[in-house]
Amino acid sequence: MDVSLSYFLQAMASSPVLAISVLLTLGVVFVNGWTDAPNAIATCITTRCLSARKAIILSAIFNFLGVFIMTHINNSVASTISNMVDFGANTQEALIALCAALFSIVVYSVGASYFGIPTSESHSLIAGLTGAAIAMHNGLEGVNMMEWVKVIYGLVMSLALGFAIGWVFCKLLTVVCASMNRHRTNRFFQGAEIFGAAAMSFMHGAQDGQKFIGVLFLGVAFSNGQSDVSGVIIPVWLMLLCSTVMGLGTSVGGEKIIKSVGMDMVKLEKYQGFAADLSAAFCLLISSLFGIPVSTTHTKTSAIMGVGAVKRLSAINFGVVKDMMLTWVFTFPGCGLISFVMAKLFMLIL
Repeated sequence: MDVSLSYFLQAMASSPVLAISVLLTLGVVFVNGWTDAPNAIATCITTRCLSARKAIILSAIFNFLGVFIMTHINNSVASTISNMVDFGANTQEALIALCAALFSIVVYSVGASYFGIPTSESHSLIAGLTGAAIAMHNGLEGVNMMEWVKVIYGLVMSLALGFAIGWVFCKLLTVVCASMNRHRTNRFFQGAEIFGAAAMSFMHGAQDGQKFIGVLFLGVAFSNGQSDVSGVIIPVWLMLLCSTVMGLGTSVGGEKIIKSVGMDMVKLEKYQGFAADLSAAFCLLISSLFGIPVSTTHTKTSAIMGVGAVKRLSAINFGVVKDMMLTWVFTFPGCGLISFVMAKLFMLIL
């Protein structure tokens, strides 16, 4: 399969459907950087370790590095996403279905962002692809359940492991620093929190960037007349393209989401913010190495809850948590249904 940049540009010029799918994919990557990446820097901003402008620049840089470096080292998450569904042998219809899946993600994510609710683009993507595959096959034949199992593992892991590691790490910090000078430890954790935000941003790029690289790679395969991407190496230009767009999306901000995650859910001190960031980044690293697609939003928010629970459970604002949980619960049926309807509609029109 030809995956060169020159072929890609020629294919886009000759195929309007491919051009639309590429633009939608890049739009989703941009929206992900805008609506999801702010989770990585929320604690750093709300604990006043960095100004919003500096934190956004930091996050944009490390999201870029995370996509580029981690995909080059280990692209198993991208492979999982690419192999999750089978759109069938008709690659033209497969491209149309892919457009429908991407359209559903943009609609759902932008709508949730308007209300300041952090969404999981990971689950939106998975739901969108699944809904489009069901529309094409009029059933579940196009859904690879072996790969879907990894999604279930990731859902449990992001919630349980994020909470547990956040709690353990924060508890250790409180014990170690109990007899230390508070002013000195605050100065240390101010710098440590910046490191934690950078690590979290890097791993956000590594996880979410790979997911959308996998989708864009599917579009390239369909334009080549291939229905899968097994055994094909992801080209460097594709990594650079996705990482750049995600970095640009991150630079837009996402102030409502920063407030929801960093302030409304749990009131954090600097050491707690550092504990949450490092715990979440560690969970994302494990998931990326094993090729398990997890939600960075779920991982970060569960780590924050684990950190908040060290003092007392009442420190967690469960009203905000409930709103987030409801959004996540409705993501699969919501995005899946939008994608299913749009796939049917697109196939009638195009």
